[in-house]
Amino acid sequence: MSWAAVARAINSSFRDVPQHKPIALSTITGLRTKALGEGDGILQMLIWLDATPESFVRGVHDDSRKGKLRKLEPSQILRWNTQAIYVALDEKRTIEHLTWNEVAARIGGLNAASLTRMAKGGRTTFPHVMRIVRWLGTSAATFTRASDW
Repeated sequence: MSWAAVARAINSSFRDVPQHKPIALSTITGLRTKALGEGDGILQMLIWLDATPESFVRGVHDDSRKGKLRKLEPSQILRWNTQAIYVALDEKRTIEHLTWNEVAARIGGLNAASLTRMAKGGRTTFPHVMRIVRWLGTSAATFTRASDW
C-alpha cells in the first residue's frame, strides 16, 4: 500500500464529519523525522490501525482492552480532551502539594505553561500527551472525546 493510499484510507474514516480537514500525506510521512505529531491527527491514524496510543510508547504496557479507543458515529471525529487532562493534572497536583513547575519537571519534556494552557481546551501533541497520561497513571483513551468537529 502506498503512503497516498494510507492517507486516503485514514481520511475516509471521517469523511462524513462536517467541515473535516483531511490529514495531509506530508503529515503522515513526516512522522518518521519529527519528534512531535499533532495529537488529534495521531488519534485518527491509531483508529485506522486499530491500535491504542500506549502501543506506540516505549516502556508502556499496552493492555489493549483497557486502552481501546472508542467507536464513533460516522459524523464524529475523536479528539484529545485537553480540558479533562488539565482537571486530572490539577487534582493530582493538589493532592501531592506540587507547583505546576514541579509537575512539569516530573512529567518531563514539558513546561508549566503548556500544562496550564490545557485548561482552555485546544490541541496537544503526541508523545507529550502520553507523558502526561503516564504520569497520571491512567489509560490515554480516558482523555479522548467524540466531536462533531
